[in-house]
Amino acid sequence: MRHKIVAGNWKMNKSLEAGMSLASEVINMVADEYHGNAQVVLGVPFTHLSAISKLTAGSTKVSVAAQNCSQFLSGAYTGEISVEMLQSVGAEWVIIGHSERREYFGETDAIVHEKTKTVLAANLKPIFCCGEPLAIREGGDYLNYVKAQLTNGLFAFSAEDFSKIVIAYEPIWAIGTGLTASPEQAQEMHAALRAHIAAHYGQEIADNTSLLYGGSVKANNAKELFSCPDVDGGLVGGAALQSREFTEIVKAI
Repeated sequence: MRHKIVAGNWKMNKSLEAGMSLASEVINMVADEYHGNAQVVLGVPFTHLSAISKLTAGSTKVSVAAQNCSQFLSGAYTGEISVEMLQSVGAEWVIIGHSERREYFGETDAIVHEKTKTVLAANLKPIFCCGEPLAIREGGDYLNYVKAQLTNGLFAFSAEDFSKIVIAYEPIWAIGTGLTASPEQAQEMHAALRAHIAAHYGQEIADNTSLLYGGSVKANNAKELFSCPDVDGGLVGGAALQSREFTEIVKAI
């Protein structure tokens, strides 16, 4: 089923104390002010997952995501975090293949595929990230570039498994730069991705796949972006670190 989702990616920000304060504010604001049926997800640092998942346990609207995981189940992988560990501290979602993981830590389409497979096998919910850098956007082949990320990262899955995946399109040129894809640019890409999914898995699965936009989403542009017919929500970065701003984004959907 196609869901409306607003996910906040805190990245490497906030101490545990500050993070718990932020999460509490968001949970309370969303409970008091948001009357829709979108799912709200907080993508918090590993160190915060246990404490913040306890805060969200009583919420019907807010749940918790890890920002990454290992593709391996266990073993001699110093510093890595397994899906079993994530399950044990209350994570429900995992963000996979964020552009910063791909760019800074060398995660290839093949690695991202393996991580997604591991997350699905653990009955956690993956948010699969894709998107193009500025050079590809300016070169004009951006639709094929992002469609290839889906093909390489996801299209080996069965239709049943694919239907459990949420996809977040994040134009890399609009992350942390203050630039934002116009609603027309966002809709163009989301429509192309949905058509690409339909060509491989059929129209019904494509119509039921949630596609999120991520790239400098703010309270003052969220409503326009979320009104696009193929944009089902957002993956929010910097604005997710401010409870009022993030709540206003949630209320825009």
